[in-house]
Amino acid sequence: MGLVYFHLVAAVTSFFIGSFLLIRQKGSSVHKQLGKVYMLLMLATAISALFIPAQVGPQVFYHFGYIHILSLVTLYTVPEAFFAIRRGDIKKHRNAMVILYVMALVVAGAFAFMPGRLLHSWLFV
Repeated sequence: MGLVYFHLVAAVTSFFIGSFLLIRQKGSSVHKQLGKVYMLLMLATAISALFIPAQVGPQVFYHFGYIHILSLVTLYTVPEAFFAIRRGDIKKHRNAMVILYVMALVVAGAFAFMPGRLLHSWLFV
């Protein structure tokens, strides 16, 4: 259960930092520093999710479900965005970060509240 709590704290923290980064000025030193923290938290969230068994829907390869695809998207998108900004490709970095935020936090977060999922049972039952 400790891994679930770690995953939840990393995801919620990522959501708040990501929201802040999306609405604030880009390119500032605060943006750069929080962006690094955000990327590390997103990687931690994705990696920890891979060790949490799917609770809803079919499972493949022992315990993976459809929601684990979002972890793979995250593990691809974070380095893509990091290297894009290092190359000065702001458009690719921005697009990758928006996709990451929407898919890995908003979509996955919405799924986390569906009936049969742990957060749903904590909050609504």
